[in-house]
Amino acid sequence: MHSLLIDHLSTAVVKLDKKLLIEYLNPAAEILLAVSRRRVYGQSIENVFFEDEHSIAALYDAVETGYPFTKREAKFEMPNGKKLFLDYTVTPVMGSFNGTDSLLIELYPRNRMKRISQEDELLVTHQTSKELIRGLAHEIKNPLGGIRGAAQLISRSFKDEGLKDYTQVIIEESDRLRDLVDRLLGPRQLPKKESINVHKVIERVNQLVTVEADERVRFIRDYDPSIPDIMGDSSQLIQALLNVVRNAMQALLQDDSQEDKQIRIMTRALRQFTIGSKRHKLVCKISVIDNGPGIPSAILKTLFYPMVSGRADGTGLGLSIAQSIINQHDGLIECKREHHQTLFNILLPIESNH
Repeated sequence: MHSLLIDHLSTAVVKLDKKLLIEYLNPAAEILLAVSRRRVYGQSIENVFFEDEHSIAALYDAVETGYPFTKREAKFEMPNGKKLFLDYTVTPVMGSFNGTDSLLIELYPRNRMKRISQEDELLVTHQTSKELIRGLAHEIKNPLGGIRGAAQLISRSFKDEGLKDYTQVIIEESDRLRDLVDRLLGPRQLPKKESINVHKVIERVNQLVTVEADERVRFIRDYDPSIPDIMGDSSQLIQALLNVVRNAMQALLQDDSQEDKQIRIMTRALRQFTIGSKRHKLVCKISVIDNGPGIPSAILKTLFYPMVSGRADGTGLGLSIAQSIINQHDGLIECKREHHQTLFNILLPIESNH
């Protein structure tokens, strides 16, 4: 019964015997450590992950004394060379003779907690900016309607066509400002969700931007065909992905230093993945990776705000609208700079949409 409960925890749990041999791992620990529980049962903890000799000594000390302890900012080295940065808590489990029978180790990845915090902050700031824009739009559109109406009335009283041209300028500029405010607000309609193949969405976007790029940018496909259909609004998802890919393409076309301009679109399925503060059994990740000049660090944290752009001729609306659409699908777009590349990850939960 206890093992069944621990199996359903999102926290990684490892159980050791008094000799620090592995007795049990829950599924979350298997995912975190990238090992199979059947293969590591009975092995020493040092064969699965290792920090240093002092940490091993501390585990033996916990067996002897029965005192729990917590270690912060530990760095574990895995057999495959991978490094994990995490916090962990060690709790001795008493046996039938009042001695320590085993140790329970709870592992808390620091990179995951940091990412959850960053995503929460991104979601909150995006929602705050939307509320501010909604209020601002109301204050702008009301007087704009009055200005446009007054210009139309004045235009009717003029017999001189030259004077009518001036009122027409007022009307056209009022319409332009109204359209800008509507674009700031993002999509007006809620997504009409249906079962769709995410790769059909990507292929449609590829088709559109390939025509625009006119063979000046090389598009690379890296798909995971095992990703199941998701519930979403096909036209809205095409718009969101198109805004992200077009943003990457335009940055590449303005970069004269890069001869081999390329955009890689990669799809992967993520299991037991957290978006914001909500954990999902299965998530579709669409990555858009370009080898362009990169996003200026000064705007990296505010990239999804309306009117923020890294290009002189950019409106700063494309990524903000894309984020709004993906948010309406219970997902998130995040941006990173890695190894001289710009990486946009579009995260869409799969199971919660069914």
